[in-house]
Amino acid sequence: MKNWYGLEIPEVVAELKGNDGNGLEKDEAARRLSEYGPNALQAGRVISPWAILLSQFRNVLILILIVAVILSAFLGHSIEAIAISVIILFAILLGFIQEYRAERAMEALKKMAAPMAAVIRDGVELGIPARDVVPGDIILIRAGDKIPADVRLIQAINLQIEEAALTGESIPASKSNQAIPGNDLPVGDRKNMAHAGTVATHGRGRGIVVATGMETEFGKIAKMLSTVETGKTPLQENLDKVGHILARISIAVVVLIVILGLFRGMPFI
Repeated sequence: MKNWYGLEIPEVVAELKGNDGNGLEKDEAARRLSEYGPNALQAGRVISPWAILLSQFRNVLILILIVAVILSAFLGHSIEAIAISVIILFAILLGFIQEYRAERAMEALKKMAAPMAAVIRDGVELGIPARDVVPGDIILIRAGDKIPADVRLIQAINLQIEEAALTGESIPASKSNQAIPGNDLPVGDRKNMAHAGTVATHGRGRGIVVATGMETEFGKIAKMLSTVETGKTPLQENLDKVGHILARISIAVVVLIVILGLFRGMPFI
């Protein structure tokens, strides 16, 4: 992301070809919306709940237990079949719930986005859907407002913003409009920036939008969530190894018992 916090306000305005007084013209705002796209998080690949549920059956231990249920039912051992079925049900439900919650992390981020934004366009204050905010827009910030996009503050009057969602800091951060020297500063040190998904808790201000949608700090988190590869944990890998070992031992024991039984003249079943 460009070092907006290191630029003076006139430089930011010039870079974005905006106007820190009257805001964008409506036609220009519409053009930028078409160019940059809506100010919203874009979901990556979405795994359906059914796919998550079916994936629970790819566990070797679960397959062994299913075979045990079938054999118990076939041999008339109904109590054992029911007991094992309950174990399978709990294991599958637990795994499904955990994976389903992980896959819905993007939806959780979307819920933190601001629904509306107060902007200045053609010198008039307007309330618009946050998804229509574009780079160069001037937004107004008041106590209680959710920040709709990443903005460089051009005015901050006793402004404090809670940034726990991004920085983990429980105490709201005091903001100013002064340029900050330095490069690659962490989010918590960018005192002249307000970021999408954070909340103004005190004071008021205004800022010029420098990033929207997936280009915001929240958008970067969303990108990481959509591209991360969900490999198996060491515990899952060890459980799979145990499952394979148990499967081989089970087959060997069954074969041995069948051979001994036939040798003693017992019926095959």
